[in-house]
Amino acid sequence: MGSVKDFKIIKPASVEEPGIGRFIFTDRYSVFDWGEMPDHIPNKGASIAMLSAYFFERLNELKIVSHYRGLVGDNKVRLLSEISEPTNVMEVTLVRVLKPELKADKYDYSIYQKEKGNFLIPLEVIYRNSLPPGSSVFKRLKEGQIKPSDLGFSQEPKPNQRLEKTILDVSTKLEITDRYLTWDEARQMAGMSDEELTELKAATNQINSFITAEFDKVGLVNEDGKIEVAYNRERKLMLVDVLGTLDECRFTYEGIPVSKEIARIYYRNTAWFKAVEEAKQKDRQNWKDICRLQPESLPPRLKELISQVYCACTNEITGRIWFKNVPALYKILKEINCYINF
Repeated sequence: MGSVKDFKIIKPASVEEPGIGRFIFTDRYSVFDWGEMPDHIPNKGASIAMLSAYFFERLNELKIVSHYRGLVGDNKVRLLSEISEPTNVMEVTLVRVLKPELKADKYDYSIYQKEKGNFLIPLEVIYRNSLPPGSSVFKRLKEGQIKPSDLGFSQEPKPNQRLEKTILDVSTKLEITDRYLTWDEARQMAGMSDEELTELKAATNQINSFITAEFDKVGLVNEDGKIEVAYNRERKLMLVDVLGTLDECRFTYEGIPVSKEIARIYYRNTAWFKAVEEAKQKDRQNWKDICRLQPESLPPRLKELISQVYCACTNEITGRIWFKNVPALYKILKEINCYINF
């Protein structure tokens, strides 16, 4: 079980063979690494499953390999075109998850140096086409973790700045709290060669371009997003987890967020968010245990509008009405814009 989806193992992965599993996408959501938030967003799970299936299938046409096996309808594994009703269950190929050992507050990644394949690469790769106000880049610049020159800028970037060239970032995947890395640190941790790292970057750029083009068709801007990858038995890159959804990417429509960034913006103005930031400053490992406040529930109408955003986006990108009686995306966003006043 994760913070937003559950997981069923049908056949476990071994050193020699991949396994089979199923994602059960729930209506839970998470922001700021908190884990499950107090509300559930109706139809969120099914909309994420259907949209991600669409991208896996389209990318497969471009010879981009993934762990996607199909959606589950009537307990049968089917392609999106064979599904008649929304489903929140996806079948995937499993690889091994090799967790780095925590020793004296430092993670030991030496296990990856001797492995050939059939394992999750312990990294998240982030692409940035622009720098929206909520981008972690601004926090890292403020705290001195990075300099403008590290991002290719001669001076401090500004919120909503479009980038002439996509920036690729990388962070840890299997640590308690995500930690940004240099590309050389990432390569060494994952036991990758220079050529393999170059391949990973190239694949990220290709996926980013495809997702950007698909959302551009419905008037949405792909601001940033992430992918997760593994090596199959032959040590070939394989997309895993989920991609191209409102949880993995940050999209905007005429400057209005079209993702779970809507919830992030709401919570940034609460006392709970301030308590989270204070706790993370005190203890990066156990911050949630010492956080002095719990998150409050979303206002009911805002929760309904966020649900409609997920459903409308899946309808419009896939070109099929999976979720009925949902207004057009632009109409939903106009009301959200008035509600939160972006």
